[in-house]
Amino acid sequence: MTYTGAFTETGFDNRITRLFGIQYPIIQAGMIWASGWKLASAVSNAGGLGIIGAGSMYPHVLREHIQQCKQATNKPFAVNLPLLYPNIEEHVQTIIEEKVPIVFTSAGNPKTWTAKLKEHGIIVVHVVSSAKFAKKCEEAGVDAVVAEGFEAGGHNGREETTTLCLIPAVRQAISIPLIAAGGIATGRGMLAVMALGAEGAQVGSRFVCTPEASSHIHFKEAIIATNEGDTVLSLKRLTPVRLIKNDFYNKVAEAESKAATTEELQELLGRGRAKKGMFEGDMIEGELEIGQVSAIIKDIKPAAQVVADMWTEFKAAAKDPFSY
Repeated sequence: MTYTGAFTETGFDNRITRLFGIQYPIIQAGMIWASGWKLASAVSNAGGLGIIGAGSMYPHVLREHIQQCKQATNKPFAVNLPLLYPNIEEHVQTIIEEKVPIVFTSAGNPKTWTAKLKEHGIIVVHVVSSAKFAKKCEEAGVDAVVAEGFEAGGHNGREETTTLCLIPAVRQAISIPLIAAGGIATGRGMLAVMALGAEGAQVGSRFVCTPEASSHIHFKEAIIATNEGDTVLSLKRLTPVRLIKNDFYNKVAEAESKAATTEELQELLGRGRAKKGMFEGDMIEGELEIGQVSAIIKDIKPAAQVVADMWTEFKAAAKDPFSY
């Protein structure tokens, strides 16, 4: 199968940019404690697709963020909706009432809510970590799929398939539009995944290190300080999550080395651990979720500049991929 794309005077034309009504095939990930309305609207205004991360929000807070985002941009934006969220019915109702145009679902069965969302004219995208589940998404009627590789930050697939291997496998398995995620923070990274069959790139870690991200400045500074090997996929017996190594991670690693039970790991994790780290700035006891690509992120810059820099590099690399 061949999926075409072409540069235009103002951006790029392919199935992803047409589906979302955006200028560039750059999608900001819906990250808990980082992607509120300020980041989402900034990315959308810059020509990408901004996403509000609903996973850390109470229903009334999500409504406030959607309303603020609509005031801050007249461009398309989306909401990321983890399907395991306890207030899922309220979130879905809020999204429908507020006429959110696009929803990215994750962490659950896409059949559960896709039909209801699409009944209300909402574009539905689902996040997967394997070709098998990508096929299930197509069968469920989603409009596009995000295939997220092992390199990604936050909650991750148990298969530990890298983006380089995952994208070709998913491309072979489905015919609907495909977005790549995991390890992408540059224009060259975006070109690489598109050469493998993706039609857009979802970017998380790079957008955490922006002034508009709601994550704590201490977390942003910790990301900038990371080097290769400073993040690890951990808590595999619960839900695999990629973390920056800190005292909390060391406690988890020690418990896992002693064959801790699921219950013991859950007790160690407790409640609010991600909020403590990423939002409140506790770099010692907090859960610090970020991707492997953090090792090459060395500054905090505006979201619009991230989009512009990625697009400029993408165009230059597409024109001459062997120059660096």
